[in-house]
Amino acid sequence: MFTAASRFEQFPALAHTTYLNTAAESIPPLCVEEAVHEYLRDKTLGMRGRDGHFAQVEKCRAVCARLLSLTPAEVSFCSCSSEAYNLLASALQLRDRDEVVVTDIDFPAGITPWMRAASPPSLKIWKANQGELLLEELSSILGPTTKLVQVSLVSFYSGHRIAWEPFHQMVRALAPNAVIAVDITQAFGRIPILCHNADILISSTHKWTLGIHGGCVIGVPAAAAERLTTTAGGWYHLLNAFDPDRLERAVSKKGAASFSVGMPNFISLYALGASLSYLESIGIENIGAHANPLIKEVDDGLRRLGLTPLCEWRPDNPTGIVAFKHEQNATLHAALDAEQIHVMHQAGRIRIAVHGYNSQEDVSRLLSVLESLRSEGVFF
Repeated sequence: MFTAASRFEQFPALAHTTYLNTAAESIPPLCVEEAVHEYLRDKTLGMRGRDGHFAQVEKCRAVCARLLSLTPAEVSFCSCSSEAYNLLASALQLRDRDEVVVTDIDFPAGITPWMRAASPPSLKIWKANQGELLLEELSSILGPTTKLVQVSLVSFYSGHRIAWEPFHQMVRALAPNAVIAVDITQAFGRIPILCHNADILISSTHKWTLGIHGGCVIGVPAAAAERLTTTAGGWYHLLNAFDPDRLERAVSKKGAASFSVGMPNFISLYALGASLSYLESIGIENIGAHANPLIKEVDDGLRRLGLTPLCEWRPDNPTGIVAFKHEQNATLHAALDAEQIHVMHQAGRIRIAVHGYNSQEDVSRLLSVLESLRSEGVFF
């Protein structure tokens, strides 16, 4: 992953492009392609192929559990983070007398289920200050009626990473009745996940984990299982789906298992098991040791060009994302695209993401092209 040879062996698509957009979509390694073919081979066996399918689910569950510092019984899967949050809403059954804290730099999937509820809870906004979430601005909106605090470990918008332990201690002290839910989509596979003391962890599978669409990882520690058991219909998450009393009652499995309401999306879990095993074999810490200096170089380079990132990049609390605002500029977008430099352009914001498969050449090329564009007056 870190040398030209290993990089192009596992990621041949990177040979002719500067890909700095993993925060939106990853480039899967070849082992994921092989896993997808393995799924198809098992699928051609019909019902007998399910032996392979369920074995791969358990393999995927085990590697997820190791990387999240949870047990396999505390890990489950659904189809996407939006489904996960709607299932969480069904578990909590919040009402208008309850309060939910969300942030203005969180992804919509973690915010909108509370806005769309039949009896919407009161929404409290923890607003970012210069792209960062400050604990002193959280304390005033926490209290005994706070029932949920929803955050992203790393913001998709600015790249800000919450200082987890001070945040966790404050919520437990000031809002003892609150569930702490954390979206780890922009962290899982890129930085160590040290927030296993949250009540629920949720991650999509097609970004830093290097998997494909159609999956979502759910982590619910055993201590929170009773409280975080969904009330959704389905069958796969039920203990009595085919028992004689199935038309009289529906008895759900507890905690994480209750979020797998239907047949697993096997193909996404074959892929995720392969990609996470690949990342685990390299080591998340080793990925950081390689990629963190590169993303810091991006941050430093942008500042030298007079561009101000949306938040401070901190070497003691690193992420893979740097973002900056600019005037909506079709010329800038077209110039980057023409140079085969892939970053996220969205609503006057450019987001740059650096993973373990990125190289010094990627960063140098990006900064060189931006320097040329600045000298031409493209984005000033």
